[in-house]
Amino acid sequence: MSRAGDDTHRHLKDNKKRKESSKRWLERQLNDPYVKRAKEEGWRSRAAFKLIELDDRFHLVKGANRVVDLGIAPGGWSQVVRKRAPKAKVVGIDYLETEPIDGVTIFQMDFMDEAAPAALEEALGGPADLIMSDMAANTVGHKQTDHLRTMALVEAAAWFAVENLVEGGAFIAKGFAGGTDKDLLVLLKSHFRTVKHAKPPASRKGSSEWFVVAQGFKGRKDEDGKSAQINGG
Repeated sequence: MSRAGDDTHRHLKDNKKRKESSKRWLERQLNDPYVKRAKEEGWRSRAAFKLIELDDRFHLVKGANRVVDLGIAPGGWSQVVRKRAPKAKVVGIDYLETEPIDGVTIFQMDFMDEAAPAALEEALGGPADLIMSDMAANTVGHKQTDHLRTMALVEAAAWFAVENLVEGGAFIAKGFAGGTDKDLLVLLKSHFRTVKHAKPPASRKGSSEWFVVAQGFKGRKDEDGKSAQINGG
């Protein structure tokens, strides 16, 4: 077979795999009770139930005054915050377009853009009580590479939390099992009083995703090692 013939054969196989994958995804969506509930209850995605279940367990949202939603699209997590803490100022960011949400300031830009942190900080108007990250890198099909890319995003979100949380604040982020989260845990344990992993019931059993929940931010330190935290109003 010619090289052109090899390429055609490979493309046909790739298309078949994509069609099979799409079919499995559609079947899973149609049979997923969380997808049905999300439509019935007005949530933008089934991911809303993950935050609801995590909040029921860890009490992250109630009483929050300022909340940052990293990777906000399509908006399910911010919907939950608006319902459970209606007076909170909520700021979200995503490179994907997100339909407006009442009471939420949304930036359509990449969180890794060097201008993104300053834009979020200015819109928030003070240190956050809660920083949430549901970000995940676009997959390239190589499991280890995809994992490393997503964990790099999670670590960037964690550093943003360390620089922008009020003392006592919380950070929650989605990650994926893969054994390369040691640096992330070291970072979080050095800045938060408690750090736990959780997999809410709404997270599909076959998924490798997990959530890290860090609570009780200890506050930033100045050059002399003294607390430099400014409490939010």
